[in-house]
Amino acid sequence: MLYTLVDDFQTFLRSLASTEARLAATVVLLAAAAATAALFAPRVVHTSHRLLRDEVLGHERVPVEVESFDWKVPVTAIVRTLQLTVAFAVLLAVLVLWGFVGVALTVVGTVQTLVPRVIQLGLTVGIVAGALIGIDLLESWLESYAEESEALNKHQQGIVFRVLQLSVLGAAGIGALTIWGVNLDGLLVGAGFLGIVVGTAARTTLGSLIAGFVLMFSRPFELGDWVEIDGDEGIVSEITVVNTRIRNQHGEEIVIPNERVANATITNRTRLGQIRLSVDVGVDYDADVSRAETVVGDALSDVSQILDNPMPQVIPKSLGDSAVVLECRFWIDHPSAAKRTMAKAAVVREVKAALDEAGVKIPYPQRELLGREETDGFRVRQARPETASDTEPESGESTPDDPQTTAADD
Repeated sequence: MLYTLVDDFQTFLRSLASTEARLAATVVLLAAAAATAALFAPRVVHTSHRLLRDEVLGHERVPVEVESFDWKVPVTAIVRTLQLTVAFAVLLAVLVLWGFVGVALTVVGTVQTLVPRVIQLGLTVGIVAGALIGIDLLESWLESYAEESEALNKHQQGIVFRVLQLSVLGAAGIGALTIWGVNLDGLLVGAGFLGIVVGTAARTTLGSLIAGFVLMFSRPFELGDWVEIDGDEGIVSEITVVNTRIRNQHGEEIVIPNERVANATITNRTRLGQIRLSVDVGVDYDADVSRAETVVGDALSDVSQILDNPMPQVIPKSLGDSAVVLECRFWIDHPSAAKRTMAKAAVVREVKAALDEAGVKIPYPQRELLGREETDGFRVRQARPETASDTEPESGESTPDDPQTTAADD
């Protein structure tokens, strides 16, 4: 087809025998090319872009913010491509016009050879661009869905988006490889073998990864929850597909692999919005236990850090070694480690002050010593009387009863 057009154009050129006619035709061609490249091509592209933005992407059914896209790069690329095409066509026309038909045919043959590669390249660029636009559309749609639905939290939203992103990029990569004629059978076999090797070498990491997806759907806790995981207590600060991070009351960050989290006993102290605490207090065995319960209960009702409903309770818990142990049970809302500490401290202060005011003794630890009955009990040992050895004079001194002195006197 191109050769037919060249022959027709060459027949037309035979009528332009003079150099002046060829110069005039060249000027006309260059002017037409300049007008097309500078005015017509940009106008067509910008008009098409406006229609796509306003009529297609601007529709209410398309969940995307049009203003968030940087449209200048694709529009400019399309305009430049059209301008280069016009310039190439004019170059061929000028070569043929001035009799360089062989050079023009060589250029056309080279272009024909490169056309399949150019088409492959263009399709690849189109697939990549489509994948990027699709990822942006998915992200916008996912954000809109997460805002309207309570079934998807921030952690799940991030993981779902990453999975969708990898899926789109993987599909785009397979499509691009197919366009370039790459044999996917061998590639898939190699990928499968590599997956076996990597899975064997990184079993712990893959286990944590799978556990991360399990946690995403089971949702035993969320960001900001106060939890205890396998003995580690703190506020959940970050959840990834590999590990979970909690911050304890000492300001330390604890990183726990999701594989361990999935197999651990998890205590979520935030989920229900309130938690019951307890403080033990001992009263003397000689005290009236019912009166002590009343005093402690009245003290608990004056603590502002605890809830009135459910009501605080005072329960005789046990008969200790030195005291009757009363358990003070009370509730706090919006629980946290700091609030638990402050509530317990306030209860201890109020209970201690109330018992002191009521004259109820909080005894020290006591121990009663008894001797065995068959040995007649035990007796406290009396002080030992002084003996002669206790009053023996120091060396070199003599006493009236000293034998040496008596002998000397004799």
